[in-house]
Amino acid sequence: MNDITRPENPDSRCGFVAIVGRPNVGKSTLLNHILGQKLSITSRKPQTTRHQVLGIKTMGPVQAIYVDTPGMHEDEPRALNRYMNKAATSALIDVDVVVFVVDQMNWTTADEMVLEKLSKLSCPVILAVNKVDKVTNREAMLPHLDMLSKKREFAEIIPLSALRETNLQPLEEAVGRYLPESIHFYPDDQITDRSERFLASEIVREKITRQLGAELPYAVAVEIEEFKREGKTLHISALILVEREGQKKIIIGDKGERMRRIGQEARTDMERLFDSKIMLRLWVKVKRGWADSDRALKSLGMNDL
Repeated sequence: MNDITRPENPDSRCGFVAIVGRPNVGKSTLLNHILGQKLSITSRKPQTTRHQVLGIKTMGPVQAIYVDTPGMHEDEPRALNRYMNKAATSALIDVDVVVFVVDQMNWTTADEMVLEKLSKLSCPVILAVNKVDKVTNREAMLPHLDMLSKKREFAEIIPLSALRETNLQPLEEAVGRYLPESIHFYPDDQITDRSERFLASEIVREKITRQLGAELPYAVAVEIEEFKREGKTLHISALILVEREGQKKIIIGDKGERMRRIGQEARTDMERLFDSKIMLRLWVKVKRGWADSDRALKSLGMNDL
């Protein structure tokens, strides 16, 4: 270890932790509850996360830099899905620890696909068995955990509930044990490397996803066109992109009612996150085929991996 990275405090540890798994196993919920703050968007709809989101948690001498990744797909028919797989896979490069999240008693071919990608890694892999609060047959849990333990040599297997914050401390302690000795890479009070513009766009996208659920496909993107502070007020203008005119009508809703609800809910979260009064303006625009187009994804900042 060179002099630049040698910590003055011998107990000081710091490193990157990738949170991986198939879609909808609770990766973003896990990150948010570890941080104690909403950073990554969540929804019951799978594949909500599209980007690598960096969350930083510093507890005393240990700084864990978590990377919340999009769920890994078995199929990649669209440019958007290819991007999400690329984002998830690239997060595994040069990480110090991996947290592999699976969903309670469920093990699928998609989990097997993620496991195969992890087989090439030499860093410790912690298996986080999430949503155990939903398990009704507790007696079946031990045989299931035993089956999982035979899948590969996991550093540790930790049953937990991210939503209920059950067993999060043992997970964080386990992560800390496997991080290398190092100075901290970020100030101790910093929680993300993402810009405020990015966080604002993700809040709007989450509210759309939660409001519409199965009514709207994944082809929705949000661009922040204005992000400007004037005194104590933060002015934010967001452009919502969809692929078809019918999707635009769904988002706007009857007499604009749905758009107003999306704006109200987004503004509430933004005021809490940015600690400012928020003046939020939303527009919807049809941009045909953007989710199938590598060029369109690049224009939205989704193709920079």
